[in-house]
Amino acid sequence: MKLYTFPVAPNPTKVRLYLAEKAAAGTTIAIEEVPVDLVKGEHRSAEHRARNPFGLLPVLETDSGSHLVESLVIIDYLEELHPEPSMFGTDPESRAHARQVERIADLGVLVPLGGLVHATESPVGHPANPPVADYFRAYLPRRLDYLDSLFDDGRTFLAGDRVTVGDCTLAAALQFGRFRKIDPLGDYPRLRAWDARYREREPAKRVLVL
Repeated sequence: MKLYTFPVAPNPTKVRLYLAEKAAAGTTIAIEEVPVDLVKGEHRSAEHRARNPFGLLPVLETDSGSHLVESLVIIDYLEELHPEPSMFGTDPESRAHARQVERIADLGVLVPLGGLVHATESPVGHPANPPVADYFRAYLPRRLDYLDSLFDDGRTFLAGDRVTVGDCTLAAALQFGRFRKIDPLGDYPRLRAWDARYREREPAKRVLVL
């Protein structure tokens, strides 16, 4: 299998953190990482669009030669192939809660934070759009409020006492914010403490560059 990716880009980083966490837990998934330079526009090439018509990353090329182009679908596929140890949970309820946290981290933080970056100082050349930036700034706090509230019970990670995919998603989002010096965690000391803990993990050190 091949994973087409680019450092710092949040969705590829989410998948790469998942792979690193999986390996740290004892399951190494054999995948060749292939860089696609977003800054140079390689994602817009005909070659890459043949893999993903939307011109986005990541893309997983399976052993059959097919392509998966959504980060969570890629993770789900790899979990189907390598279910142990689970990166979601050990029973239906824990898996549901872990998946819920991941969706809120993704749709509630990664997507708007990515939109804020691209509306202010886009690394791929999108024009600045102050109204869009203001919209995403206003969108983030309620989702961060919810994620911060998860630590009311003293848990260590977003879904409990073990790392799940939601931690990978939020870490990837926050790194992308740091890439453009955007820090949404100023009023959330418990999320900031989680961020510091997570970034000290060896899997995170192998993947995160900021």
